[in-house]
Amino acid sequence: MAEVLIVDDEKSIRLTLSEMLRADGFEVESAESAESALKLLATKPYDVVVTDIIMPRVNGVDLLKAIQMTVPGVQVIMMTGEPTLETASEAIRAGVRDYLAKPVTKEAILRSVRSAVEIKRLNDERRRLADENRRYQQGLEQMVEDRTAELRETNRRLQSTMEGFVLAMARTVESRDPYTAGHEQRVAEIGREIARDMGLSDDVCRGIYMAGLIHDLGKIGVPAEILSKPTRLTETELSLIRIHPEVGHKILEGIVFPWPIADIALKHHERLDGSGYPAGLRGDDIPLEARIIAVADTVEAMISHRPYRPALGLDKALEEIERYSGRLYDERAVKACIALFRERHFRPS
Repeated sequence: MAEVLIVDDEKSIRLTLSEMLRADGFEVESAESAESALKLLATKPYDVVVTDIIMPRVNGVDLLKAIQMTVPGVQVIMMTGEPTLETASEAIRAGVRDYLAKPVTKEAILRSVRSAVEIKRLNDERRRLADENRRYQQGLEQMVEDRTAELRETNRRLQSTMEGFVLAMARTVESRDPYTAGHEQRVAEIGREIARDMGLSDDVCRGIYMAGLIHDLGKIGVPAEILSKPTRLTETELSLIRIHPEVGHKILEGIVFPWPIADIALKHHERLDGSGYPAGLRGDDIPLEARIIAVADTVEAMISHRPYRPALGLDKALEEIERYSGRLYDERAVKACIALFRERHFRPS
């Protein structure tokens, strides 16, 4: 049974959230301050900590940093009654798993905690399998013949766990924005097919597919009401959305993948002429994989419905990337994408 610790200086909030989570089957304890929470964390293992940001003496961000130093596997979700760009950015850059605005609804807290518990479980399993794999390899010279079959099975399980981890992260992002559900999957499929038509290796194509599944992982740090807002975003809201590549990179950079997934997530909004973000990279400074995802992402976004506009259609999407081929988008990727849809009549699932 997953263990959750609620940290808030308001007793009513601790009681309300505890009741919601216990009703869903979680084991729940609470603390009225960061100091009390750290004492509890030192005595027993918790899977998830749900903490307020603004508290007396030690705030939620400092509590998160202390948790990362002492019990780094614990997933941390933050709440605040004063959601501003500054507090959101500070929490996201500190490595928070999710960010919720008060008053927190039952649906939001259950969704967030369930996702955090699943990621914690997959992280623990990934570490366990990695440790097991490392132990096997330390004695490999003496037991190559005896352990080959076991090592292959361990690697298969590790690969399976890694892919499950990626899919869990993709589902976490999409669960926060039902209007774009399926976007990550479709971008992954389009990107993989573009890469195949460009003659890239199967391994590179696989890496692009996996990166496509979580290229927008950083949006986990953007409040859901911004993601699903049916009108134009303010400059502050746009600024918060535009940090999502950096947030995704921060989450992914510590995970060992056989492909440069963290780098792709960081750079998929860069453009050849330097007009993209977050770093304004140009030309070949942008990895080919990120340039492919950029084309796939643009096309998928235009052919899909969004809260603020209807779908624009495939013709307009292909016209867009063709118009800016060589200026914003990689020419080879654009050519392969146009052929993919117009000649092969490909459609993502």
